[in-house]
Amino acid sequence: MNLHIKPISAENKKEALQLNVKTEQSSFIEPVSQCIQEAEQLDLWNPVAIYHGTDMIGFAMYGFFPYEDTHGRVWLDRFLIDNRYQGKGYGKAALKLLITRLFCEYQCNTIYLSLYQQNKHAYHLYTSFGFQENGEKDVNGETVMCLQKNHESVRQLNEISG
Repeated sequence: MNLHIKPISAENKKEALQLNVKTEQSSFIEPVSQCIQEAEQLDLWNPVAIYHGTDMIGFAMYGFFPYEDTHGRVWLDRFLIDNRYQGKGYGKAALKLLITRLFCEYQCNTIYLSLYQQNKHAYHLYTSFGFQENGEKDVNGETVMCLQKNHESVRQLNEISG
């Protein structure tokens, strides 16, 4: 699968604003417009578009927060595949790409994310990559999960197709 990531810019922002999850998923993630607005207000966030070839199929937002914990935290805060592209393996392939990017870009040992536990599809996807609950809840009551960079997680990334 030929996926790649590009930063949200003036050239692709309008297209990104057209991305939507399925109606039944809309309570689990903020709309892209809100994500981009948050990134414009706080430059710690990096909003990116996920492409398959020339087609924008998804969106993610991540960042490093230096004042969280002793050494800071890298957060994969938002991740979605547009409803038109769901169920085709893009989520798994895109998550693999994002995890690899975050470990490399930030030279970190842990990636954090949060999700509503009712979001069973996302929970299953994240646990299949080795994310585990860490016992925390975020300010919205979402379950915090983390992925430790170790031999097992690297092995899992290598085994996951995409």
